Amino acid sequence: MAQLVRASGSYPLGPGFKSLHRHHLSPMASLRERVLRTIEREDLVPRGGRVFVALSGGSDSTALTLLLHELASASTFSLEGVLHFNHQLRDSAGSDERFCRDLCETLSVPITVERADVGAKARRDGISLEEAGHRERYAFFARMTGDRDTYRVATGHTRDDQAETYLLRVLRGAGPSGLSAIRPRSGLVVRPLLDASRHELRAFLEGRGQAFCEDETNQDLHVPRNRVRHRLIPFIEEHFSPSIIDVLAREAAIARADADWLEGAADTVAPTIVATGDGWALVNTAAISGQPLAVARRIAKRALEHVAGRSIGFEPVDRLLGLAAGPAQDGGVADLPGCRVERRGPELHVVRPARRDAGMRPSTAFEYHLSVPGEVDVREAGLTVSVTCASAAANASVLAARGTTVAVAARDLSDPLIVRSWRPGDVIRPLGLGGRKKLQDLFVDRKVTRTERQTVPIVADSKMGIVWVVGHTVAEELRVGSETPSVLILTARKLGGFG
Repeated sequence: MAQLVRASGSYPLGPGFKSLHRHHLSPMASLRERVLRTIEREDLVPRGGRVFVALSGGSDSTALTLLLHELASASTFSLEGVLHFNHQLRDSAGSDERFCRDLCETLSVPITVERADVGAKARRDGISLEEAGHRERYAFFARMTGDRDTYRVATGHTRDDQAETYLLRVLRGAGPSGLSAIRPRSGLVVRPLLDASRHELRAFLEGRGQAFCEDETNQDLHVPRNRVRHRLIPFIEEHFSPSIIDVLAREAAIARADADWLEGAADTVAPTIVATGDGWALVNTAAISGQPLAVARRIAKRALEHVAGRSIGFEPVDRLLGLAAGPAQDGGVADLPGCRVERRGPELHVVRPARRDAGMRPSTAFEYHLSVPGEVDVREAGLTVSVTCASAAANASVLAARGTTVAVAARDLSDPLIVRSWRPGDVIRPLGLGGRKKLQDLFVDRKVTRTERQTVPIVADSKMGIVWVVGHTVAEELRVGSETPSVLILTARKLGGFG
């Protein structure tokens, strides 16, 4: 059961906490000034901004509420109100909520309370209680701030939380981005207490005679963060470095600066390397392989996460880079979390996983309507196919049938045309060959691999059949001559401007 702690004398700190009186505590005025400096240095709240405080009832968020209540009256921002999220996980959740309501009434600050069955959400989504609570809580924050860019939600994360997060990320094998730990700002959520310690905040509450709630789950050593807090950090303090909290917080700040620079470098070159659309991404293999590894990894991670719609770890990123650096021939495939990567010539195609339902055609099967004139993106092939009209043949007859721009006679062609994938049994009269030929035989003759032929776009007409096999041939029936009155110019170009 949660315990209401009166901020006078000593506190039930639990295993791993030392007495407050054994630590040097900054004066309360210094704490206020430091919090204000953090807000200004990190540009957490714009001038004239409005801040909500996320109040759980614990010591950190209670201190944050008092600090921002005091600072707002003499600063360029205002305290909009308090947000309390009831996770409905503990018997004491109701008393925590009542404590928050009472505190806000004392301060004459409005409070908004939202409740959700976090346990049920975790079971339904197959995620941890911590992750389910995080999602629900931040969705609540988003609803309260809307799209108002002058609003912020302040949370009570401290320097101790920063150190604990850094250690957890080290144990999980994070890189610079992960080792940045808790950022001072994430979107509309800000953390003004990252330069303050948990002990300083409890001393601040003691000086105010302010009670707070002690969450009994913070003592549960089955939770990794609690083991780090109560076992690992005290061990390091005793045997290696008494100031390890400050050291780890400094390391997180260094990693954050490095990660920000690398992300900026990736931002600069990513548009020339990756093209994306709804559920797909194309990666230029030569371009990504030519980048410094730290930048290439970030670009690969973005491409995978865009398609998968989820966080991607180290191993899938390195598998994509391995495909990019490998032999140029088609056929390389990697099935990764939430997506599949296929090597097709100079590009990697990142797509959502193939469905395995019985009776379905391969996942690369596609069909689009192409208006005349108009264009359509064929993401499965990594191409945009377009058609324009010409009033006379002009120079159209010299365009090569096997190129990426061809001309066909416009006679009796329907609007719209169809752009689709190859189907078994497809037949065409290839330009200049004089007879009919199965597309499968044409592909075999031209050494088109099985993987590649599934993504060769076929431009067809509902009445006349196949018009153009992109990159290979046009239909003899639609040959353009000097007397052809009108033509259609068909073009295929790569998505994303890779050339």
